[in-house]
Amino acid sequence: MGEQLGLLKVTVVQGKKLVIRDFKSSDPYVVVKLGSQTSKTKVINSCLNPVWNEELSFSLTEPIGALSLEVFDKDRFKADDKMGHAHLSLQPIASAARLKQILQVCSGETILRKVVPDSDNCLARESSISCIDGEVVQSVWLRLCAVESGEIELKIKLIDAPVASSR
Repeated sequence: MGEQLGLLKVTVVQGKKLVIRDFKSSDPYVVVKLGSQTSKTKVINSCLNPVWNEELSFSLTEPIGALSLEVFDKDRFKADDKMGHAHLSLQPIASAARLKQILQVCSGETILRKVVPDSDNCLARESSISCIDGEVVQSVWLRLCAVESGEIELKIKLIDAPVASSR
């Protein structure tokens, strides 16, 4: 494992227009992975537009990878059904955090950069990375792949690793 860059707090906010995997609905939950770290949300029963608002924490280290997520439908008697997956490169938020340190932005709200949908991410729409009262934050809507429809909203916060003092 490489150098510790900080703590990544991922809030799985909500899902929209998720697919039906049971008779009339689905019982969705989200599995989020960063490298070998995995975390998951609770199951929301019978809902295609679930609201989780659950914060999951990951340790961010070099080399910076991608955050991946997979949505599943919880089934009682058989394997859980896949409801799509998505990924997001963490390089933009990590470079924005470095920019924040260089600029020494720490109060108010400052947009550090914008990220547009492209082949390196699953963004459903443009996303901005901001510094809000010293914290680097990104709100994203990810379009789910390998499925007919569905989007997941995340709020990502990168909390700097403590910098060793040179005194």
